[in-house]
Amino acid sequence: MSEIKKLGAILKEKNIKISGAESCTGGMVAAELTSVDGISTVFNESFVTYSNDAKHRNLGVSLSTLEKFGAVSEECAREMAEGAAARSGADIAFSVTGIAGPAGGTAEKPVGTVCFGVFFKGKTVTTTAHFKGDRESVRRSAVDFVINLMLSLV
Repeated sequence: MSEIKKLGAILKEKNIKISGAESCTGGMVAAELTSVDGISTVFNESFVTYSNDAKHRNLGVSLSTLEKFGAVSEECAREMAEGAAARSGADIAFSVTGIAGPAGGTAEKPVGTVCFGVFFKGKTVTTTAHFKGDRESVRRSAVDFVINLMLSLV
């Protein structure tokens, strides 16, 4: 059984409502979730917030967080996940924000840097990963990573 099917089965079995906020993955995690038969019982909505303005307007990411830490930061990922949970009423909410490339990287945040957040049971876990490869492989790796992160928490 694939990881997304495992996650979907657990969410449905435990009736855990899920939502998410995606930037660099552009809805790929949500697309994976919708591949699970019957997921509509626990998945109502998700947010694709590619710009900083969208992160602020739709998820409540603070302008000071964006200014001080940037969109590619665990601080932003935390606020994205918490904002998605608050706005959707979900029990678990994930976030993905990063630099898929090929441009946009810096010395401190090179291409392939992706930050994640998962809000669950009133707590938010954040982490950062660095993936190698082209834009699509970075995005695909980020999707797989956040699915496995959620599996470790539910």
